[in-house]
Amino acid sequence: MSLSLWLSFVLVCFLGTISPGPSLAVVLRQSLGNGRKHGVVTAMSHSTGVALWAVLTLWGLGVVVAEHPTLYQVITYSGAVYLAWLGIKALRSMGGIHSFSEEQVGSYLSAVSDGALISLMNPKLALFFIALFSQFLSADQTLVDQLILLSTVVLIDLIWFSWIAIMITQGRLLKILQNRSKELDRVSGVVMIGLALRIAL
Repeated sequence: MSLSLWLSFVLVCFLGTISPGPSLAVVLRQSLGNGRKHGVVTAMSHSTGVALWAVLTLWGLGVVVAEHPTLYQVITYSGAVYLAWLGIKALRSMGGIHSFSEEQVGSYLSAVSDGALISLMNPKLALFFIALFSQFLSADQTLVDQLILLSTVVLIDLIWFSWIAIMITQGRLLKILQNRSKELDRVSGVVMIGLALRIAL
């Protein structure tokens, strides 16, 4: 694989990762609701889901989904329902930003499941791998080239969302957010439900 092709791939992955969407909303929710470690765990499980998408695309899932639009619709609507459920949970919350020095509020299992499920059922990710990731694949690629593409997209995703989890839970910023926890829960709930509606419609 040429350096120019790889750099183009890095740019595409980076722009796709940093664009706001359901994944960002879930990482923020876990980070602010349960703490930095939960946010990083969410990022790690999310990148695992990204790795699965990449592997499936390498195996030809992109072609299968493109030829069977119903499968893509199932992924799309499943993701919308899950995101709406998360939004409703946020709206019903009594304020989810806490002090994390003692006990963690939620289980790490919830962080793992939230990160993995939102990556696996995120239509934005499905579209990225079907429409963009697949463009960098070719029949004559070596296994090493494929592993480079796979590790690149996973590492970019992991680094970005881990960085978000770490930065959003910095002391001074966290104090400000704690004082506005109920309002932020309401806003995040509305955003998640809005994203769900946008995906579904």
